[in-house]
Amino acid sequence: MAGQSAVLSDDTTISRLDRTLEHLERAMAFISGLGAFALMVLAVVSVGGREFFNEPLRGYVDWIEAAMPLIAIFGISYVQRNGGHIRMDILVGKLHGRALWLAELITTFGIFVLMVGLVWGTWAHFDRSFDFAAPMWSRDSTIDLGLPIWPAKLIVPVAFSVMVLRLVIQLWGYGRALVLGLEAPPAVPLVQSVADQAAAEAEHISGHDQ
Repeated sequence: MAGQSAVLSDDTTISRLDRTLEHLERAMAFISGLGAFALMVLAVVSVGGREFFNEPLRGYVDWIEAAMPLIAIFGISYVQRNGGHIRMDILVGKLHGRALWLAELITTFGIFVLMVGLVWGTWAHFDRSFDFAAPMWSRDSTIDLGLPIWPAKLIVPVAFSVMVLRLVIQLWGYGRALVLGLEAPPAVPLVQSVADQAAAEAEHISGHDQ
């Protein structure tokens, strides 16, 4: 589903909640992109320093370690909202109506249970690192620069918590579609055919060319 979201909107409460959460998800995805761009800049500085001044960027690995959760995890909920994570579309795409919504409801609930457990576990991991009484509020730090690690550890439960909110909305959406027998419910990613995906990507590209 690259390019264009296959999520419908209307005036229902669930759709309004979907759009409200999407604003937060977009901001988090944007910050994640900025983190990736910043690491590319640091790579250029490090390589340039090594080539021209025989002095690479000190602590480059430490900065990568600190930024990796921001790049890899902070935008996870935005991707879930658009149905961009790995999905069995070949199998699910063969289902229709209530059978489709039941399958989506079951798989989304499984993800929800997993994410709730991960929120608990990653928060405990952060809590072991954070300490108001310690220097820079951290019980652990990177090897070279001594950067506190707790900010990177905090990113994970925060991102996963937003993911849990997204999954709650999607469970509501799939459950509502199952009960009411909706054909195209709002606030959930809809399975697209190959032709639909190609059309969406073409529209996305042409929009950037204007």
